[in-house]
Amino acid sequence: MSETTKAPGGRFGWLRTTILGTVIAGVSLFWPAGRLDWVMGWVVVALYLVWDGATSLIVMRTNPDLLVERTSRRKDAKRWDVIIMSIIGVLTLAKHVIAGFDLRHTWTTTIPVAAQIVAAVIAILAYTWVSWAMVSNAFFSKIVRIQEDRGHTVATGGPYKYVRHPAYIGTFIFELVTPIMLGSFWALIPGALSSLLFVVRTALEDRDLKNELPGYREYAEKVRYRLLPGIW
Repeated sequence: MSETTKAPGGRFGWLRTTILGTVIAGVSLFWPAGRLDWVMGWVVVALYLVWDGATSLIVMRTNPDLLVERTSRRKDAKRWDVIIMSIIGVLTLAKHVIAGFDLRHTWTTTIPVAAQIVAAVIAILAYTWVSWAMVSNAFFSKIVRIQEDRGHTVATGGPYKYVRHPAYIGTFIFELVTPIMLGSFWALIPGALSSLLFVVRTALEDRDLKNELPGYREYAEKVRYRLLPGIW
């Protein structure tokens, strides 16, 4: 059994994490923008808050131990994933800050409001897909690790019937559409880099699961594709 450092608040550590994450998102968007009357900025903050809150409440009812898992620091987490997710965290902040400065200085002037609304709808659908993957997988950790202490088994229900890493599809799309929501082509740079890192993460996680999680290799033979059916 691995050593665990649980987040403050036990099963309610998610509340602290949600509030802190929402505040950081808001500051990283509105401080560089220099204004508060940014509708799409508020939409993004609301999307983070609603998604984190709603999925946490759903998981609390169906699998409360998963909330502890997702708000805990695990010493047996894969080192490569800690590095990747740390970089993605920095890129997310960069995406917000760049979009904020873009709004302040009008670097991007060619994204119509209609396109931003369509991007917002796509972002909501992408997060809904991620939520489906989360509630379908009792071992949906934020950091890749083999959860032997929780009796880790292969998830095969819900969207896992179609691809092996369904949540990354939604995350990949979300990273690309949020800059459009925020009206910033420049913010697409960190967004695209984050998307590419999630592709890398998919390949590395898939490799480790095949090597270390009993039953995963057989599952991979049945569900052939990692992200996109018929492609990869």
